[in-house]
Amino acid sequence: MHTIQNSVLRISVSSKGAELNSLYHKPSATEHLWQADNKWWGWHAPNLFPVIGRCLNDEIVLDNTKYAIEKHGFARHSTFQCVVEKEDELHFLLTQNGTTTKSFPFNFNFKICYRIIDNTLVQTYQIENTGNSTMYFSVGAHPAFNVPFYANESFEDYTINFEKEEALERHHINAEGFFDERKSIVSLNGKINLHPTLFKDDALIFKNQQSKTLSIESRNHKQKLTVNFGDFPYLGIWTKEGAPFVCIEPWLGCADTARKPSSFNDKEGILTLEKGKIFSTKFNIAIS
Repeated sequence: MHTIQNSVLRISVSSKGAELNSLYHKPSATEHLWQADNKWWGWHAPNLFPVIGRCLNDEIVLDNTKYAIEKHGFARHSTFQCVVEKEDELHFLLTQNGTTTKSFPFNFNFKICYRIIDNTLVQTYQIENTGNSTMYFSVGAHPAFNVPFYANESFEDYTINFEKEEALERHHINAEGFFDERKSIVSLNGKINLHPTLFKDDALIFKNQQSKTLSIESRNHKQKLTVNFGDFPYLGIWTKEGAPFVCIEPWLGCADTARKPSSFNDKEGILTLEKGKIFSTKFNIAIS
């Protein structure tokens, strides 16, 4: 485990999946990251690469060749190397290997960087195409935050507030995890009141919201957790029905649509990276 801190935040990151394991706010003595209780969900904040969600038949197709790949990809199960460890910064690196090439026939460097600045954690993804052909991929985050923040509160005391007062259109997925072309309006004013049954039909997934910042807030106090995901066009919000956490998931990419197979390079939301090029994106988590 690798730990860095400043006067406000302390974070810990595991080499497995380069996964954030702790996001501790010192002034309030509060652990904000879900602690992976297997009763509900045994992860903290998995990093998703090179796919988001499920692919049809649990495979990708490139040049008429099929490659088996699991939901959310292999990065969350992979061992990363910690290549930079400073007082306020950590860098982790995964490169292709015999296991990854069975699912994803590309050469790459995938770097995940964590940096704390005052009350904010900045998480950066950097993907380098080290092969000789164009690479196609998706990347995203899946952090889970404790809700409620404090023991004397309930899940229903909390709201998710988007930065804009907008109608939020949800794109539904079916029981297998694929989009099924159903849509519904979750909120008309950019504010979602949390309650367990909100997630009885799985995740709330948004594809066209204008907001790029949202906050998890309580009706009982002013402390809030804010996520800024300016570079990410897709957003998932999820928990298991009745669980004491909420995932805020910025994505560059998404699951497949039922009964609509396509080549991986034509997949919805897929990113394209020419040989020798580097792609970088980031999102921020602030506690105030």
